[in-house]
Amino acid sequence: MSLVWLDDLRLNAELTGPLTAQPLVLIHGLGLDARVWDRIAPGLSRHRVLRLDLRGHGISDTPAPPYAIGAMIRDVERLIDHFALKDAVVLGAGEGGLIAQGLAVKRLDVVRAQVLTGSATRFANPSVWETRLGRLRQHGADLDAECAGLCGPRWRTSSVLDTVRTMLATTRLDGWTGFGAAVSTADFYQTTATLRLPTLVLAGAEDRKTPPDLQRELADLVPDATFHLIRGGSHLSMLTDPDGFFDPLHGFLIRKGHV
Repeated sequence: MSLVWLDDLRLNAELTGPLTAQPLVLIHGLGLDARVWDRIAPGLSRHRVLRLDLRGHGISDTPAPPYAIGAMIRDVERLIDHFALKDAVVLGAGEGGLIAQGLAVKRLDVVRAQVLTGSATRFANPSVWETRLGRLRQHGADLDAECAGLCGPRWRTSSVLDTVRTMLATTRLDGWTGFGAAVSTADFYQTTATLRLPTLVLAGAEDRKTPPDLQRELADLVPDATFHLIRGGSHLSMLTDPDGFFDPLHGFLIRKGHV
């Protein structure tokens, strides 16, 4: 991966796969980075895959918080334009799913389909986020609590616990609070309901952070969206159950001719 210089910041990004392949854009969630896709990356070698670290995460630049969700959508949009990607499928995980939804609404000329996992049209209400952001500023991230929410009920013995903890621990405080502030007021219910494009919602059955019923509501919001429940899957099924995550994703891409 390497730093891409945009007008006002540098974003860490990696574009792999055949030059003529259909593009797939992968967007991680709060406190994580592009490594969250490592275990499904080998299966996506036939695609033109763009992975990135959002602002404040991984080794991308960390502007002063708070961030606006519109600015974070614009960051990904500028990367897509930088690499001249067209007819892309955008895959958003967790809070990154808000960016995927916003991008789909804004750039229907670029986005042909979306995949959402562990996501929703909004995450809690502003007062809940205000409390959480206050704890973050005062004490930093509670890594045990974050790992429990991300890796599922058997998180302490998860084979990817060290990977997840490392991503969380290396996310800078301004990245946590900046992205958190953007999410705190984001509500895509009305705009996502206007979408008429192929959509797949992948929900981990044991997702503690975004319960499957909430993700099913998201799927019901978009006409003809497909909902798939990953048995035993967590919030980060792409890491904890890569086969269970990849198979329905691959099937969706094939059905939509995105191969």
